[in-house]
Amino acid sequence: MSTPGDPLAVRWWEWRYWYEHDERDDSYGNPAAAVLFYNSMEHPHAGLYEQLARIGRVVMHPKRVELLELLCQGERTVEALAAATGLKFTTASAHLQVMRQARLVVTRRDGTYVYYRAAGEEVCRFVNALGDLARARFAEVGQILAEIGAGQGSAERVTRAELLRRVRAGDVVVVDVRPAEEFEAGHIPGALSVPLEHLEAHLDRLGPGVEVVAYCRGPLCLLAPQAVAVLRDRGRPARCLEDGMPEWRQAGLPVAVGAGPAGGTRGERLAEASDRPSAAPGPAQGTEVLN
Repeated sequence: MSTPGDPLAVRWWEWRYWYEHDERDDSYGNPAAAVLFYNSMEHPHAGLYEQLARIGRVVMHPKRVELLELLCQGERTVEALAAATGLKFTTASAHLQVMRQARLVVTRRDGTYVYYRAAGEEVCRFVNALGDLARARFAEVGQILAEIGAGQGSAERVTRAELLRRVRAGDVVVVDVRPAEEFEAGHIPGALSVPLEHLEAHLDRLGPGVEVVAYCRGPLCLLAPQAVAVLRDRGRPARCLEDGMPEWRQAGLPVAVGAGPAGGTRGERLAEASDRPSAAPGPAQGTEVLN
């Protein structure tokens, strides 16, 4: 049998492609489309794996993985994403276009600004799974985390179940150490927003003698371990949540959005929210932002 590389075979399968598709199909006359059709006839799964490989081509660039992690925290403008990742505006925009073509991100326009966000929770679950796979298969990931975290990556972790139990008992303060815009996009109800760079200036607001549980973007994020190191250096009992905000949301636990006025004790607010099986994003109740 002729192969796709044979010009005569290509012309034959090109004609078959045209015959079996609407003649208005723009791909008529495209040899690449004809070869893809030929492969699909000979190898029925080829088209399926090609679609799966589209995702792989996106995450083969490290900056796109970083952008996806940021967008799983909440929507951002191209300008904000470029600043957060150290990219030029045009470079960040080009990466985002690739991600948009793969349908991993979606956009909305507000005046002259274009906001990007993850296309769905399945995208963020994929990013989390990618991190888990890398940590499981590459010892280098753990080594890098230990090096850039100055040994803080080994900070003791609190499970979500334990945090909910401790909150109901009223003997813990929950602190979100991500940037304020990420907190406003979604956070644990009742948590304090204390971006890492402002933590030392607000230690007296956290309450004496109460353990602090800090959380950030996830297991590969160093903001919470760094916050725990600062708190322990000041003699405060502190631990990290076992993962981050995306995993909390994916577990169906309550999520608050915005930066509303404080009301009631922090323990009461999170305990009340945790009694609900889940919470759709809505106006935040009883949150504080310290900056």
